[in-house]
Amino acid sequence: MDREDLEFIETDFELAEYLQNLLTDHATGGSGDDGHYRFIRQYFLENASTKTLVPSWVRTNRNLSQFWEFIKHKFAHYAERRQFIWAELNPLLEFLESKQSFPAQQSISEILKQFNEDEVHKAWATALERKVSDPEGAITISRTILESVCKHILDECGVEYDSNKVELPELYKKTSKALNLSPSQHTEDIFKQILGGCSGIVSGLGALRNRLGDAHGKGKANIKPAPRHAELAVNLSGSMALYLIETYNANKS
Repeated sequence: MDREDLEFIETDFELAEYLQNLLTDHATGGSGDDGHYRFIRQYFLENASTKTLVPSWVRTNRNLSQFWEFIKHKFAHYAERRQFIWAELNPLLEFLESKQSFPAQQSISEILKQFNEDEVHKAWATALERKVSDPEGAITISRTILESVCKHILDECGVEYDSNKVELPELYKKTSKALNLSPSQHTEDIFKQILGGCSGIVSGLGALRNRLGDAHGKGKANIKPAPRHAELAVNLSGSMALYLIETYNANKS
């Protein structure tokens, strides 16, 4: 079976909706198409940007017979089964509907969470939510993410800094030196160029926040950021946070 057998479905969002309806029908006395279920399950599990959004019970139940054994023992009433399926598939549906997430989003979120910094992970999740509805707020939070990661690493490494005065570029400079990521610590031109580019990104994020974020008062002719500006800031911030955390963990181990 392939996608052509579901030619009446045009988008991935519609495919996920069809999966939800198929499972709901099967869990409430109906009879779903097992071939369709197996194809859709595999389709989303093989997609790098959706596989982490597939519920664990869809991963483990490879056909509708296995799903039926799972759902009938988990919930006795139809209403409970419907609510469970809707809630469990909602993250996948929201992702496909908005198309605002980028492929690395899930890995970054997971690593930030494992970093044992609850506030960092909370800020990252909030920035992802705000990218479209509140671009200024998302840009400000993108800076907060990097500041929090740098401060946590410096604290762990025993490097002193003035938390009330130090700016993001200086924080990053101290952090990169502690992690051996400073351009001056390398002799290869390509590494110096890449690491220098990272410093430029961090400085740019700090300047973008001061220019377009919501942390300062605005003049009469202030520039309002578009969602694409917030998208850039949040994605760059997440990528840099991921890079710093993975380097810190590698050095620690």
